[in-house]
Amino acid sequence: MSAKTIAIGNDHTAVAMKQEIKDHLAKKGIEVLDVGTNGTGSFQYPVSAYRVARLVADGKADGGVLICGTGIGMSLAANKVHGIRACACSEPYSARLTKQHNNANIICFGARVIGPEMAKMIVDAWLEAEYEGGRHQARVDMITEIEQTQALQAADET
Repeated sequence: MSAKTIAIGNDHTAVAMKQEIKDHLAKKGIEVLDVGTNGTGSFQYPVSAYRVARLVADGKADGGVLICGTGIGMSLAANKVHGIRACACSEPYSARLTKQHNNANIICFGARVIGPEMAKMIVDAWLEAEYEGGRHQARVDMITEIEQTQALQAADET
């Protein structure tokens, strides 16, 4: 990914890790749009997930990084936004493959699951990977079709 801008969001469990990742991205010359919290009081992770997902879906960011306790809640919330393919990863191999095979546009991980150095390796693997397309495109198209079908069903219900 030749990312120029990455949106980043977090909850209260990941304030320190978010800062480490922001610094890491800045050293790579990547602009960071921080829409997470800087406080340690309880913060609802779906807020950050939605903010990052909207920036990515609207083309205002080239990708996103979401960090909560496990990364799972963030990925679930972000994936509710049309056009988002967010994946929770705890190691670089999955981060690389999720970009190569699924064209993931948001990577998620947990501050309670991994340390900052592993988080940096995950981000780097995801950033450096390129979507392969080819045989994987049919699957990505199927995911998009599911999104569109749900949107049409929701419109029919109103």
